[in-house]
Amino acid sequence: MVNNAGFATKAIHGGNIRDAQYGSLAMPIYQSSTFCFDSCEQGGNRFAGIEPGYIYTRAGNPTTGVLENKIAILEDAEAALACSSGMGAITSALWTICAAGKHIVADRTLYGCTFSFLVNHITRFGVELTLADLSNRQELESALRPDTAAVYFETPANPTLKIIDIEAVAQIVHDYNPKIKVVADNTFSTPYLTQPLKLGCDIVVHSATKYLNGHGDVIAGFVCGKTGDINDIRMSGLKEMTGCVIGPFESFLILRGLKTLDIRMDRHCSNASKMAEYLDGHPKVEKVYYPGLEHHAGHETAKKQMLKFGGMIAFEVKGGRKAGETLLNNLETCALAVSLGDVETLVEHPASMTHHSYTPEALAEACIPEGLVRVSVGLESIDDILLDFEKSFAKL
Repeated sequence: MVNNAGFATKAIHGGNIRDAQYGSLAMPIYQSSTFCFDSCEQGGNRFAGIEPGYIYTRAGNPTTGVLENKIAILEDAEAALACSSGMGAITSALWTICAAGKHIVADRTLYGCTFSFLVNHITRFGVELTLADLSNRQELESALRPDTAAVYFETPANPTLKIIDIEAVAQIVHDYNPKIKVVADNTFSTPYLTQPLKLGCDIVVHSATKYLNGHGDVIAGFVCGKTGDINDIRMSGLKEMTGCVIGPFESFLILRGLKTLDIRMDRHCSNASKMAEYLDGHPKVEKVYYPGLEHHAGHETAKKQMLKFGGMIAFEVKGGRKAGETLLNNLETCALAVSLGDVETLVEHPASMTHHSYTPEALAEACIPEGLVRVSVGLESIDDILLDFEKSFAKL
């Protein structure tokens, strides 16, 4: 019944199991590193995969298992894997998919640590990388090769809110070679706004630190996809390569946060839309990047593949980087901090913070201005957020 229910019902009830011993409504925290077997035969069968059951929390945990099932339902995936961070999810997936002699195509506009992993690290182990503008069909087609193992992108992308047409990319890639894994980072949208697997992707990754948990007190990530792919990533990328295992307490907190995901996202989107309109008409703002604005280059694609336009905004202040830094330094209600998706409004300067691993040349190629300001619009009263910005603008 839950699989055919509305999003909120899935977020609250999907994947839950009844506590047979005590009848606890909330999923208990199984704070155990290992699990006892009834016999040597049972232990051997579990290790061999013949018999289901838990062995060791690095390979699975009851609290985390419920969370993984819930995320799989929300993403319309066969299975999901929880990791200890978003980068843990990304690296576990790509280390499993790729090997020496393989090739990755990725969009130029990425989260800074993802960019650094692809450019500076995985390439040290014999994996080749091509960065391209995946919103450009010709660039994507030209980048694909017989040894391409994965095509990777974010949409909306961090930090410019660039929109990639998920369905178009998946079709182009799979027409070229159906074995190539199309991997989308769905952190900015969440499954409430976009479900990339339904649009043709093979794997979806998340930083659950952000909207899925939503309260700024957890570091976590997810990989979602077909059961076979997720099992491979669990047993290879996670269990034996990165070891980025989420703890059961963090799983418990995300289970709690997910209960209000749709309500929070509605407010994030509403506040961000109002703030984007405010910034778009402000005399001290050079340019606003928000897919809900009609002049945004990806507006029509965003309308097609997103339920709403999200809670993230980027903009340039007239006067460049120095003016942007002055603006951020004088905000009071909004917090000067990286991350996003929290109930609080967070502001940051990508070029010197989240995207500091980009060289000036790479920033230019990714169309990330040096003076760009990124805002994760929170759940405060929108009038208070705008007043905080107006007071700070007055000091420029």
